[in-house]
Amino acid sequence: MTAPRSHVLHRQLRHALPIAASARGVTLTDTQGRSYIDASGGAAVSCLGHGHPDVLAAMHAQIDRVAYAHTSFFTTEVAEELADELVANAPAGTSHAYFVSGGSEAIEAALKMARQYFVETGQPQREHFIARRQSYHGNTLGALAVGGNEWRRRQFAPLLIPVTHVSPCYEYRDRQAGETPEQYGQRLVAELSDAIERLGPHTVIAFVAETVVGATAGALTPVPGYLRGVRDLCTRHGILLILDEVMCGMGRTGTLHACEQEDVVPDLLVVAKGLGGGYQPIGAVLAQAAIVDAFERGSGLFQHGHTYIGHPVACAAALAVQRVIRRDGLLDAVKRQGQRLHERLTQAFGDHPQVGDIRGRGLFRGIELVADRGKKQPFDPALKLHARIKANAMARGLMVYPMGGTIDGQRGDHVLLAPPFIVGDAELDAIVERLAAAIGASLAELASQAPQAR
Repeated sequence: MTAPRSHVLHRQLRHALPIAASARGVTLTDTQGRSYIDASGGAAVSCLGHGHPDVLAAMHAQIDRVAYAHTSFFTTEVAEELADELVANAPAGTSHAYFVSGGSEAIEAALKMARQYFVETGQPQREHFIARRQSYHGNTLGALAVGGNEWRRRQFAPLLIPVTHVSPCYEYRDRQAGETPEQYGQRLVAELSDAIERLGPHTVIAFVAETVVGATAGALTPVPGYLRGVRDLCTRHGILLILDEVMCGMGRTGTLHACEQEDVVPDLLVVAKGLGGGYQPIGAVLAQAAIVDAFERGSGLFQHGHTYIGHPVACAAALAVQRVIRRDGLLDAVKRQGQRLHERLTQAFGDHPQVGDIRGRGLFRGIELVADRGKKQPFDPALKLHARIKANAMARGLMVYPMGGTIDGQRGDHVLLAPPFIVGDAELDAIVERLAAAIGASLAELASQAPQAR
């Protein structure tokens, strides 16, 4: 008997997906009764795991009070409370939170805030954004334009605004022999400075970067001093710094905001996934007072908006998630369990001939796969190693987030891990064991199909 054809336009059209039937803690179960450890939090979303009773109760209570109120008519108590919570724990100088429905929307809002700020302050000649290659900032057109994920950008390039892209902070591949991490970071800052000078310092709106790079390159962390140098450079030229912490923020790397570990305060900080933990669609832009004050003194508005901004049920879910993280000391758990995950990954893959790098912070870890470890040579992209790993992991009851194009949008494979903050030691053991088995099975497939593939 043939299964009925789905009328959902899925991401992939050539194979059927299992149907999620239930989810609790770090596990999802499909309609066939198969269980999967959620070792990637979906896409680094499910920070509290699934089915947390406090979050569900908060959502139910909010639905009973006010399920929806359009923000051109009303604010809500829960939106005000969430903003107070976020601003109280945000980088110094943050005064306001702008709530949207996810990370791409939040990046779009941040780009428009940045442009409007300069219009309001009499600098309309500022029209350029600078970002980095091998970054990912979302799938809407503005977010795609500043992003550096070539596979996602390519077919939509004619629709995108021009953006200048500079090198990523990719120590494993790009730091030169004899160059210290600090010197490498200084070289990157100098490259950014050169780009600013070419464009004209007074024409640049903002530099946009992920504090820790997520999906496109697999948990790339900044070298010491790099982001501090970027911040100083932007300040010197009056350029805004927009940090994208959609994936790496809200506790994922062991501090509420990843930029805390860099001693850097951005002008606009973009958060999403871990903000609401997947219980409702929500993202936010955390804005410095100087930006909002310029709006208030000028036009008196932010010329932007969506139907579902400040959604009460989404705000209730996010507020509950953030209160649970603080109450249960989960930032400390992220640091502790993140270190244990790193130790397990190092033990399993530290000497593996096809694992070139193990990197990341907290419960945000990546491994980069290579055909030749000594030469850092990637696998042939046609082999689609990352896709094989995902399929073999799912077959073993494990959800991970592999991706190809790690190096330049075409070459390179990595696997991203971002388990919920509540993950236990036994679950960490199972994650690494199943991942090792999935990688082993994928490499065996390649070897059986083409002995010289590596």
